[in-house]
Amino acid sequence: MANENNFSDIISHCKEYGYLFPSSEIYDGLSAVYDYGQNGAQLKKNIRDLWWKSMTQMHEDIVGIDAAIFMHPLTWKASGHVDNFSDPMIDNKDSKKRYRVDQLIEAHADKLASEGKKEESEELLKVMDGLIAKDDFAGLKQLILDNNIKCSVSGTAHWTDIRQFNLMFDTQLGSVSGEADKIYLRPETAQGIFVDFLNVQKTGRLKIPFGIAQTGKAFRNEIVARQFIFRMREFEQMEMEFFVRPGTELEWYERWKHERLEWHKALGIPAEKLRFHNHTKLAHYANAAVDIEFEFPFGFKELEGIHSRTDYDLKQHQTYSKKKIQYFDNESGPDGKPYGNYIPYVIETSVGLDRLVLAIISLSFTEEKWKREDGSDDGRVVLKIPPKIAPYKLAVLPLVKKDGLPEIARDLVKKCHQDFYAFYEEKDSIGKRYRRMDAIGTPFCVTVDHQTKEDQTVTIRDRDTMTQRRIHLDEVVPEVLKAIR
Repeated sequence: MANENNFSDIISHCKEYGYLFPSSEIYDGLSAVYDYGQNGAQLKKNIRDLWWKSMTQMHEDIVGIDAAIFMHPLTWKASGHVDNFSDPMIDNKDSKKRYRVDQLIEAHADKLASEGKKEESEELLKVMDGLIAKDDFAGLKQLILDNNIKCSVSGTAHWTDIRQFNLMFDTQLGSVSGEADKIYLRPETAQGIFVDFLNVQKTGRLKIPFGIAQTGKAFRNEIVARQFIFRMREFEQMEMEFFVRPGTELEWYERWKHERLEWHKALGIPAEKLRFHNHTKLAHYANAAVDIEFEFPFGFKELEGIHSRTDYDLKQHQTYSKKKIQYFDNESGPDGKPYGNYIPYVIETSVGLDRLVLAIISLSFTEEKWKREDGSDDGRVVLKIPPKIAPYKLAVLPLVKKDGLPEIARDLVKKCHQDFYAFYEEKDSIGKRYRRMDAIGTPFCVTVDHQTKEDQTVTIRDRDTMTQRRIHLDEVVPEVLKAIR
């Protein structure tokens, strides 16, 4: 597992091996915006596809949609984002740098912990959580002053009062600016599910309980965007809203809480790197909420949220749209009478896809060193990405660029393409090519050599153990498929 000391190495590795690039880099980049390179895009797609399959294909009671990014402005008034989607911020008067209050205090707590003052650090965070829960901005500012928390740029503690800052991006809809209406880039994908609830339920003839899943881009004007792709202004969510009968929501909440934890484990994340963190302060629409946190190089942080949102969202959209959004339940209750019309309650599971990509890369990034037989140093950097989500499953490498070996290798690559992504490379020595495939995270390499022409066997090499063995050409595809399923 990586640690904070080599997080910069991970970022450099992602750029060097085609995972992530600073956006618009030739123009000196754009803060907190990143482009996925060829390997990063494929890793991201593989994770997204695995989530989509686990939600929709593996659950008969969940369907998927793809709602538009642009939505009617009243959507965000109804959801509360226009009035309430904000973070407490504070500015340093000398540097003019703006900070999110919780992150400013957390950074100071981390510093205390690194100095061996663990109890002070924990107490500071405990007090902060209590003040945030009460929306006590004056108390939060006094906490910052009492602990002499300083700006990292100016080195001073000359702070403004704390105030709320709305995180939504707005733009104009229309061809003439003066006649245009203000609309927003969606800050979450969930509202598209809620406004389409009736359309999906009726056309799918779905019965409660059922879920609606969606993946897609969301946008937040984060003032303090940091830690690589952990917190960005443009990001991708994978959300599922599960609609249930009122009174059963907490039972379903517990069920989805544990099912989502098991999904992350099945993805290849060790149990000790995951934990539940119950919310200190519940959102106004929730009656239960928990985060699944992952131990990133910079500590345990949120990976996925599970929330019991009650009937707040559908009820709000019913009020603002003046359209009835209800479900008729003809099943009988304990009294023998049909449940009738009601607004369903909902359990939400929401995972940040970019954060999950970062978690997998952080977990997979490994630096290995050893001594050769002659006593000299050797080593490698390898991404031990779980084979089922690795960008390439197999690299096919002809030993030399002649004697018909490239032709055999390319024929094998063509056979692989029906089932998975395979990579062909003939440049450099076989040892350098192995190291490059290790760094990319390719689980298997197959070397085509002169013996292949004699008996149709190749050498297959395992990325993690570096062990090699001979197998028949016809066994290559089945061998890889067995490992990635």
